[in-house]
Amino acid sequence: MSSGMKERLCRSLEKVLHAETRELPAAAGGILLFFLLFLAYSMLRPVRETMGIAGGVQNLQWLFTATFAASIGGQFLFGWISSKVRRKAILPWTYGFFILNLAVFAALVLACPGNVWTARLFYVWLSVFNLLTVSVAWSVLSDVMKPGQMKRLFALVASGSSLGAMAGPAVTAALAGVAGLLWLFLAAAVLLALAMLAGMYLHRWRDGNSPEDEETGVLLPADCRERPLGGNPFAGASAVFRSPFLMSIGLFIILLAGTNTFLYFELMSVVASSFPDPVRQTQVFGVLDVVVQGCTMLLQVFLAGRIVRKFGLAALLAAVPVLISLGFVWMAFAPVFAVVAVVMAVRRIGEYGMVRPGREMLNSVLSPEEKYKAKSFIDTVLYRGGDAVSAWLKSSFNVLGAHSPWAMLAGAAISFLWAATGFLLADRFRKMAGVQGKK
Repeated sequence: MSSGMKERLCRSLEKVLHAETRELPAAAGGILLFFLLFLAYSMLRPVRETMGIAGGVQNLQWLFTATFAASIGGQFLFGWISSKVRRKAILPWTYGFFILNLAVFAALVLACPGNVWTARLFYVWLSVFNLLTVSVAWSVLSDVMKPGQMKRLFALVASGSSLGAMAGPAVTAALAGVAGLLWLFLAAAVLLALAMLAGMYLHRWRDGNSPEDEETGVLLPADCRERPLGGNPFAGASAVFRSPFLMSIGLFIILLAGTNTFLYFELMSVVASSFPDPVRQTQVFGVLDVVVQGCTMLLQVFLAGRIVRKFGLAALLAAVPVLISLGFVWMAFAPVFAVVAVVMAVRRIGEYGMVRPGREMLNSVLSPEEKYKAKSFIDTVLYRGGDAVSAWLKSSFNVLGAHSPWAMLAGAAISFLWAATGFLLADRFRKMAGVQGKK
């Protein structure tokens, strides 16, 4: 390709993606990181849902409680790792630990196929794995990108997650009756190892960019990423409870988790009653994931960045909760699979395409320790704590009936509070970013 063609191609990419030429390698690395990570997770997610049904839909609240407990243990381990190893090495250490876990599950499936306790353990493990690995990936991106780059590129980078999440369940749905779980676990381990390399590349890209090019913001010398964060394993929790802004983010996450849990329980219930065959259940979850991720990718690449530039961060954080609140009211009067599937799809498309990039933009005003330790505490412990409380709340409504309209109206109220919190967070972020810009 001639230099003129390369120049024209770069200009075209800059215009379409709203990225500068020197930022394209980082954007590509971020997209690849999330593609590989979500491909691995999404290959295993339909298996998790089927295992959750196999353990009994009536027992899901216990699995959510176990997941919360496991999140506390996982957060302690992550806090210890991030205190002891270089910031550049936090992602490789974290992902390496989970690769070893996948090897253990492969051995368990080989030794004890069909064991219900292995299924329950895997359900809990994957729920922790998902949140922690994704949280660390976003922490690395916020560590290597400038605030202005985060605002322009985060929705684009998030499209990699949609590509991976779209391909993963398609592979699982196609292989559900052909390949065994052993091969799915081993394939996921390989993909996670490749994701680890992509994360390491992002740090190398940052090393190649001069600190003199940095925009106004919270900046640190380049060699700070060569040192550990220090502190103790509980520093993330203490940082959250010392900061009103971080506590507001935590409340936002708890309400998000509560909304998701109410929807998730309803979806699991209608799928279990509508599709008794486990293979069919796995295929239904897989097809739903493909549809959701395809729509999410279009939203991330072409709309999310434009929405935040035109309407501000509040549009990303508050619009989706308002829609889901209305969706709960709809389900209160029509608790059937088609309606629940539509509302769940809207929730996931909106969360992945708008809410997730929006809440990750909030990290641009945080310190490095807050970006790793406090963020991981919020994304795992508080998220799964919200899951557990909401699971028991939803189960208490089940005494009124399998599809109680009162449970749906409670979900609508939670979603409304979620929207209000998102609006207030966006306003607080705008003020904090303005103060930092004046320093």
